[in-house]
Amino acid sequence: MSEPGGDARTEMRRHDRGKDDVWIKAFLQAAPYGFMATVGDEGQPFLNSNLFVYDEEAHCIVLHTARTGRTRDNIDAHEKVCFSVAGMGRMLPADQALEFSVEYAGVVVFGTGRVITDLDEARDGLQMILDRYAPHLKPERDYRGITLDEMKRTATYRIDIEAWSGKQKQEAADFPGAYEMPDVTVPFELPTE
Repeated sequence: MSEPGGDARTEMRRHDRGKDDVWIKAFLQAAPYGFMATVGDEGQPFLNSNLFVYDEEAHCIVLHTARTGRTRDNIDAHEKVCFSVAGMGRMLPADQALEFSVEYAGVVVFGTGRVITDLDEARDGLQMILDRYAPHLKPERDYRGITLDEMKRTATYRIDIEAWSGKQKQEAADFPGAYEMPDVTVPFELPTE
C-alpha cells in the first residue's frame, strides 16, 4: 500500500480500502491469472492475459508467452509495464442506480518487464509456473521435464516490481439484497452463429 507522499503511481482516492504488503502478497499468490499491460512504439496500449507466479524471494512476477509477437515487441521497445489481478464478490444493489456497487479486490503492480535471457533462470521461472498450477504433478515422474528445445520455443518474462497497491471492498454478510453473479466461465467451445 502506498503511504502518503510515496509513489504517485499507487496513490488511492479511497485510503480506507487500501491493503498492506502482506495482503498484496497473499492475493498475488491466490489469483488464478493476471493481465500485463505494455505499450508499443505507436503509443497503443496492449493487455495480455497470462498465467503467472509471484516470486516472493526475488520480488517479481514471472510469466511466459510467445518468443515473438506484440508483447515481446512492446517490452523490447518500452520496458515499463503494469500488471493487474482482480476478483469480484457480490453485487450490491441500492435504491438509486448511481449507488449500485460490487464487492471487489485487486492488486496493481508497476515495474520493469524483460525477457529472461539466462537459460537456467528462464527454465526455473517456467518450472515455478508449472509448480504453481500443477503442484500435484512432478517433472520426471508425471511428465518429461522442460527441454532445451522447448525453451527455444517460448519466452519467460520477468516483471521486477517497483511499486504496488492493493485494495478491497467487502460489505457485511447481511448487506440488504446482496447477491452473487451467476458463473460466467467461458466454455472451451463457443457456439457459432
